[in-house]
Amino acid sequence: MVTKENKGQDGRAPLIGQDGRRKENNYMVYLSTFVAVCGSFSFGTGVGYSSPSEAGIKKDLNLTIAQYSLFGSILTFGAMIGAVASGPMADFFGRKGAMRISSIFCIGGWLAIYLAQGPVPLDTGRLATGYGMGVFSYVVPVFIAEIAPKQLRGLLTAANQLLIIAGVSVSFVIGTLLHWRTMALAGLIPCVVLLVGLSLIPESPRWLAKIGKQAEFDFALRKLRGTDVDVSEEAAEIKDYIETLDKLPKARLFDLFQTRYLKSVIIGVGLMIFQQFGGINGICFYASSIFASAGFAADIGTITYAVLQVVVTTLNALFIDKAGRKPLLLVSVTGMALGCLLAAASFYMKTYQIALAAAPALAVTGILLYIAGFSLGMGAVPWVIMSEIFPINIKGTAGGLVTLVNWAGAWAVSYTFNFLLTWSSYGTFLLYAAVNVACIVFVINLVPETKGKTLEEIQAAINHH
Repeated sequence: MVTKENKGQDGRAPLIGQDGRRKENNYMVYLSTFVAVCGSFSFGTGVGYSSPSEAGIKKDLNLTIAQYSLFGSILTFGAMIGAVASGPMADFFGRKGAMRISSIFCIGGWLAIYLAQGPVPLDTGRLATGYGMGVFSYVVPVFIAEIAPKQLRGLLTAANQLLIIAGVSVSFVIGTLLHWRTMALAGLIPCVVLLVGLSLIPESPRWLAKIGKQAEFDFALRKLRGTDVDVSEEAAEIKDYIETLDKLPKARLFDLFQTRYLKSVIIGVGLMIFQQFGGINGICFYASSIFASAGFAADIGTITYAVLQVVVTTLNALFIDKAGRKPLLLVSVTGMALGCLLAAASFYMKTYQIALAAAPALAVTGILLYIAGFSLGMGAVPWVIMSEIFPINIKGTAGGLVTLVNWAGAWAVSYTFNFLLTWSSYGTFLLYAAVNVACIVFVINLVPETKGKTLEEIQAAINHH
């Protein structure tokens, strides 16, 4: 173990002191991230649950299509409530406290679904798991960004998105094997792991410093960085930053629109609007039927889609600290725009009966290119940047706003997708392509590069523009 080696060097303690940055022992950071991303995995299983369980639930509980779509979409509604509550909860109960409450909601929700004999307990359970997910979607990336050393922050924050995708994919796969009630029980596993794990890891040192718990702050930072590491420099930087913030008033929603915060808010909210209105949820919920209408086996298509998403999201996590946030976003959105154009071309050919033999291949290529593009950057990076760009005094309010915008966008896009397709199938994809092109312009002009900087340096960079 790393700790033994460090103990063995006790004779050369001053050396470790001078070179403290290199001798970090990140075991506790990795463990804390693992525990937190169980929340992300739980979030993924919730999103992925409704698709494979549809037939079984409709049959066993005699639900109409309208009742089932309420069950599917009430999740997003619960998540919007969770998103609004998440910032204040994380500020009041702490990052760990918010994750603990969120797990309890998810556990209650999954049990209600497991025991449901009719639509009411089913929807109540779905609403509760949605609430838990809305809280997780904000607290997990913020907690990770606050505990991670700067050279690992992108990688670890991107693990959040990777586990959401893994949760969705696992649900898709086991959903074909398990009864929907058994699957609801399986949804409890990540929540229970998270609840137990929270007792083993420290709270976010930045939050402890913010509420003035000095001793706990020192203890948490030492626990995260390893006992033999000189943390005085990092501790001083966090404390200075918190002290300057203490002089500022507590943020209310309207304060976010003051000049000094406006740029951060525009970046955070803008990225989420582009992430959702670029069409991801419409395409995601609709992938299997797009494959089918293109004459491609739907289950092969869906599995290819799930695997591709996991593989590319892993690449994103590995490259985000090396390539930087901005290049990944640009490559990603370009891929999405091209994917939309290919899909639009395919539907156009189908509508006007041109070169019909080529249409299916174009649609499938377009969708897969789009997903690869999305997973490479647009999926994870907006959440990483959200956890980095807000000063800690407005982080709760601003993060809640950004998360709410994201879920509201997700709801709007999945709700309008079918109507748009009936209006014009190729028009829908041209519309999404246009949004993605606008996003490229937005990223080039407004989004700062945040890799390899401390959270405090990022603030200075945004405010001096």
